[in-house]
Amino acid sequence: MNSFSSIVEFVNGIIWGKNIIVILLVGTGIFFTLRMKFMQVRLLKDMVGLLVKNEKDSESGISSFQAFCVSTATRVGAGNLVGVVAALSVGGAGSVFWMWIISIFGAATAFVEATLALIFRERDKRGDHVGGAAFYMQKGLNKRWLGLIFVAFAMICWSGVLQVISNSVTDSFRVAFGMDEKIMSIVLTVLAAVVIFGKKDKTVKVLEKLVPFMAFVYLLLVAFILVKNIAIIPQVFKRIIEEAFGIKQAIGGSFGAVVMEGVKRGLFSNEAGTGSAPSAAAAAEVDHPAKQGLIQALGVYVDTLVICTATALVVLVTKESVIQGLTGMELLQEAFRYHVGDWGVIFIAFILFLFAFSTVLGITYYAKPNLIFIADKDLLQTGFKIFACFMLFYGGMKQASLVWALADLGLGLMAIVNVFAIIPLSKYAFNSLKDYEKRLR
Repeated sequence: MNSFSSIVEFVNGIIWGKNIIVILLVGTGIFFTLRMKFMQVRLLKDMVGLLVKNEKDSESGISSFQAFCVSTATRVGAGNLVGVVAALSVGGAGSVFWMWIISIFGAATAFVEATLALIFRERDKRGDHVGGAAFYMQKGLNKRWLGLIFVAFAMICWSGVLQVISNSVTDSFRVAFGMDEKIMSIVLTVLAAVVIFGKKDKTVKVLEKLVPFMAFVYLLLVAFILVKNIAIIPQVFKRIIEEAFGIKQAIGGSFGAVVMEGVKRGLFSNEAGTGSAPSAAAAAEVDHPAKQGLIQALGVYVDTLVICTATALVVLVTKESVIQGLTGMELLQEAFRYHVGDWGVIFIAFILFLFAFSTVLGITYYAKPNLIFIADKDLLQTGFKIFACFMLFYGGMKQASLVWALADLGLGLMAIVNVFAIIPLSKYAFNSLKDYEKRLR
């Protein structure tokens, strides 16, 4: 086991420690942005309009809004809370600016991979649309073996993420209520099982209601805190910009850490380029592939520019003496306690539960088309659901560094395989965008 852990850490040290993934995803996002003439800025009005329209062209499949909710469910998770706090702890306020920048470039990548998912999707034995990264690797590149490798890496990532999520939830409830980890693990596992073993499309229906609700509740309290501290908001934004390009950071040798921490956390949170979200996008019933691409690009903005920024601002308007020396979830809970009293700690515990629960459901939905790619067998789907429940229960009771490392490894390898597929296939997405702007806009 020690030798296996060493191998995992060694590979992570190369792909994450040397910033290979960061450079790869940022470079890809910039390339797509330039080729599509800043589509993610030019067509922002279209993105919002298409989401509000909530299009669905047939009874099979899911609506554009439902596909948005599934992908947003996995994007909006613990990373929007703990991940942002980690970025602020390591990179300071300036890291927030670089999270904003990466979300803009990431939106272009999200558009390309989601559009490709619709172009190269197919129907399963039930007649529903299925697709995603593995499918466009097989149908677009004629490389089924690459699709199988992607699915293998995805399973490694998602099994690790399920445990990390569960552990974050049980830890926050222990801090807030002193609740035993085993009890919280059972509650989370049972609730997840009720939904994922439910009737067809139950996961989608739950997420369609849960995602808007949890985002609204969280942003409502954040808005209250920011209005309460309105006098210092200008100074906070000034600090973010100053530290993003700060002479102080450059002289101290920490400028690189400011940039890279913001970029890393932005990529971790919005998932653009990793090949996850196309699994949900492919199921959407829309009359043009570019429409779902635009909606998925908007999902990156919602995740990073809205939710992550909300978390960062709450921390940055908190007295430094209150959160001095604290890290992770404890820092965030203390920040909310400072602004709204003791119930702020409880609020964050419940919000993290909702964020985590939605991510779990989103992952099980992502897994479905990827397992169909291997073999369209009901037994395979049931097996993964049982495995997912076990990972949730086990992860809630035990924090293992190897699990976190495996999640990072799987995510990194997914991104590498996916990027090398979407770059040569991007011409199809570019053509789809041109067609959309010419005919439908």
